[in-house]
Amino acid sequence: MATITIRDVAAEAGVSIATVSNAFSGRKVVSPEVVQRVEEAARMLGYQKNIAASQLRTGRVKVVGVLVPSLVDTFFAALVSDLEEMAEADGYQVLVATSGDDAAREAAQLDALLGWKPSGLIAVPCTNAIPEALRREMATLPIVLVDRIGEEDLPVDTVVVDNHAAGREAARHVLEMGHREILVAASVAGLRPIADRIRGIIDACHAEAVTPRIAELGTDVEDGAARMAACLAREGHPTAVIAMTNVTTLATLTALAQSGIDVPGDVSLVGFDDYAWMTARKTPLSAVRQPISNIAQSAWSCLMARIGGSRDEPVRLTLDAPLQRRNSVCAPRTVPGAA
Repeated sequence: MATITIRDVAAEAGVSIATVSNAFSGRKVVSPEVVQRVEEAARMLGYQKNIAASQLRTGRVKVVGVLVPSLVDTFFAALVSDLEEMAEADGYQVLVATSGDDAAREAAQLDALLGWKPSGLIAVPCTNAIPEALRREMATLPIVLVDRIGEEDLPVDTVVVDNHAAGREAARHVLEMGHREILVAASVAGLRPIADRIRGIIDACHAEAVTPRIAELGTDVEDGAARMAACLAREGHPTAVIAMTNVTTLATLTALAQSGIDVPGDVSLVGFDDYAWMTARKTPLSAVRQPISNIAQSAWSCLMARIGGSRDEPVRLTLDAPLQRRNSVCAPRTVPGAA
């Protein structure tokens, strides 16, 4: 099958090759009617724009790279989706890469993204350490770091939530309901956001002379459920669980259900991230709500300002993550710990 070219699109649309090029690139003004005709011709013929070739010709490309640990985790998938909508509105394409929570893969994915010479980059590192590839680019490439930021005083804009306050508020909620046997369902306790949430929980608990237990469940739902089930079998169930991510929330619910433990009759539960499924249950979950749209908007606004030439001091944005109180937390039974 012959390759469809820009010449074929021009013939189908009844315009010149230069008009098709301008309609695709935006270098010169083309009427909306003609742009629509060109795009319809391209779709009908199955024509694919050669972005790399366009970049070589013009020396610029409106592409932004986005690096996240995973698209299986709903938090990161929602973040990417919001960023793609904002990019489209501003005329940018988004190249998405995932690290799989692996530093070696992260380095390879960054090399691939940077090979496109993007206009800027939004990244969630897979560990507390800033990847060397990003560190090398910080002086010349607009970069915004989001969520997992393990260092202070970075020379780039950062967007996080107040994880310490979120953990503290979740703990206060279960403490106020009378819980003293509390289990924290963490993913990876050493990651900065998780560590800050745990620190907030511990601070609130210590004020009430309570010492919470901590279980690391990892970043996979099935594996996390198995770890939680093993913890319940080994140590008995607490009266309350505070989950640190949407993944550990799902893992905890799975393990509790498999063990025949009722929420909230046997165990109260506070989740994290507050997605629609958390309310689409017989007992809606209390959950910390991360403001994903605001995180994405803040990161995108910072990046657009840098791409636009801003040389202001790096912005440090910390957003609130409020607790949504529902029916999954109630007073503990009088005989806690019996599975």
